[in-house]
Amino acid sequence: MLKNIPHCISPDLLKILMEMGHGDEIVIADGNFPAASHAQNLIRLDGLRIPEILEAILTLMPLDTYADSPVFYMMHGPEIAAPPIWSKYNEILQTTDNQIAIPTKLERFQFYDQAKQAYAIIATSEQALYANIILKKGVIT
Repeated sequence: MLKNIPHCISPDLLKILMEMGHGDEIVIADGNFPAASHAQNLIRLDGLRIPEILEAILTLMPLDTYADSPVFYMMHGPEIAAPPIWSKYNEILQTTDNQIAIPTKLERFQFYDQAKQAYAIIATSEQALYANIILKKGVIT
């Protein structure tokens, strides 16, 4: 057992977070996302929801403060400006001292293309629509 590791961080996910370097990206995907067909490294966290995982990751991993945007939200198109779950994500960014991270909204197919380049994808049981999020790892200063 280790101390201070959030319970939703599996050994496989902890290993992936340690392997990632500056600029590498990780996707936290909802239950509808085609994670297995898009992932270079797939982490399954079945039964868990994204807000819990997002908060846990952000307690361990710094975001890239040198990037134009270290956070990306998936949107269907211009007609869906802000799915309700995004407000929860914004709150988590604030409470984990990442308030300077202004999320970039990516259209669904742009998001898929970027997700295919990510170091890893976490498959969750999140049911909210357009709940997918990409995080770009930064450095510890």
